[in-house]
Amino acid sequence: MTPPDASGSTPDIPEIPENRWNDLDRPPLNATALRRALVREGGLWTSLDVVATTGSTNSDLTARAGSLQEGVVLVAEEQTQGRGRLDRRWSAPARSGLFFSVYVEPGAEVPVERWGWLPLLTGVAVASGLSRAAGVDTALKWPNDLLVTVGGEERKAGGILAERVGEGVVIGVGLNVSLRADELPVPVAGSLALAGAVSVDRDPLLRSVLRSFEQWYGDWRDAGGDPGTSRLQEAYAAGCSTLGRTVRAELPGGHVLTGEAVAVDGDGRLVLATAEGVQRPVGAGDVVHLRPQA
Repeated sequence: MTPPDASGSTPDIPEIPENRWNDLDRPPLNATALRRALVREGGLWTSLDVVATTGSTNSDLTARAGSLQEGVVLVAEEQTQGRGRLDRRWSAPARSGLFFSVYVEPGAEVPVERWGWLPLLTGVAVASGLSRAAGVDTALKWPNDLLVTVGGEERKAGGILAERVGEGVVIGVGLNVSLRADELPVPVAGSLALAGAVSVDRDPLLRSVLRSFEQWYGDWRDAGGDPGTSRLQEAYAAGCSTLGRTVRAELPGGHVLTGEAVAVDGDGRLVLATAEGVQRPVGAGDVVHLRPQA
């Protein structure tokens, strides 16, 4: 108990500032070390900033569209208004995941009609990076979900959102890293920790993912965005858990298409074989994996 002062009143006790290490399982990212490892002359990444909290890293970069330089990386320890496809909202506890956005300008080297491959490329890069750094197999659900296996079941652990901005594209990634079961937003969600990751240290995870993106993006751009020559189409198909399954595609305008996902074509579209024996490419929509009938 604090004793009263000479006037007989109890002095105000200053608030103890929040210790940034108060959750030892979730230490903060080291921005200086990340920049030292990733930002280099001649490389893709030109700047990297880490903020304590923000509404959405994608929104922050989009607001700076006129002044962005290719290779900007913005990371948030916490997102309060994270956005997914179809304007879905998403949030997670501070320092429990990787929440970041990057800005790229494929430029004249890549025709605009091939820019639709960027979210798929990002999925391949994230899966490749996590395989090396976390020892977790991350499956890709077309077009932008990241899946892990928890207790024998596929669960969504993250997602990707790409938005055309000015002369380039802002690509956001949200990934659950250390979320515990009681912290999951919905029972069907997952995290790297729940999937048995050998490491949930976010610094090496982010370094691995961004290095993987730099390699895949460079190869794709050097190939003029050709998904075949860059081997991107092959890599995506190999890691896509949607292929070979019966799915329901909820298309713009309220249309629904059901069929077996048989391929991802050269434009990045999901090709469905319907019961009528017709192959239909799907370029946009919400895809639901259907359980096989008993």
